[in-house]
Amino acid sequence: MRITIMGSGGVGGYFGGRLAQAGHEVTFVARGAHLQALRKHGLRVHSPLGDLHLPQVRAVENPGEVRAADFVLFAVKLWDTEDAAQSLWPLLGDDTVVVSFQNGVVKDDILRKALGARHVAGGVGYIAASIESPGLIRHNGDMQRLVFGEFDGHESTRLKTFAAACTEAGITNELSPRIRHAQWEKFVFLVGLSATTTLARLPNGPIRNHPRAHAFLHDVMDEVVKVARAEGVPLPPEYAENRLAFAEGLPETMTSSMHHDLERGN
Repeated sequence: MRITIMGSGGVGGYFGGRLAQAGHEVTFVARGAHLQALRKHGLRVHSPLGDLHLPQVRAVENPGEVRAADFVLFAVKLWDTEDAAQSLWPLLGDDTVVVSFQNGVVKDDILRKALGARHVAGGVGYIAASIESPGLIRHNGDMQRLVFGEFDGHESTRLKTFAAACTEAGITNELSPRIRHAQWEKFVFLVGLSATTTLARLPNGPIRNHPRAHAFLHDVMDEVVKVARAEGVPLPPEYAENRLAFAEGLPETMTSSMHHDLERGN
């Protein structure tokens, strides 16, 4: 399968690395020192699920250098979405599908407007990973999962092919008939984790283990549940309690990309 990784940070670097390791034709789109390291030394991933080192990877700065892709794993920072989407036109074939594993619930609206609805399917990514240094991705914990689906709910050949590629690469995956619902499910937890870790400048453990911070985490997630229900997404009224229990089962060291961006001055 010809796969382009648009944004080769923690999400794109980890999943792209696993797919390349499984033998798929993967091209990493990156920039700056990370791009130079990928070209010179290849890609390294340090993970509790097994380290990998790909001494040679195809890495480019401009998607225009890539020949037609079957699948684009889209993982740039949200504020770069529109510009990054426009740069993909040269590699789009008739059945190329672009799936964003960015956080949030409006990302696909931007992609559909830029690329056309037929090229866009929905996605949700679950992983704690970041660039530790140029060319090196650090995966924290053992959670690594991709959920994806067509917005009309049908099981398309293009996404079934990607699901098979993920399974072959050891990536936990799910082809979902209710991808918008799945996106809001993650958004509940994401907003809670991002808000609390960034505000407190602390990882998950100290927050969930402190009574007032624990209550605050619940209330932030509960607010997102109420917004989802107002938007017509039928999350259960008690879904915040479900996500709070999920948070309590995660590593105490887990934090959010927003917290990482704050620490780095971004």
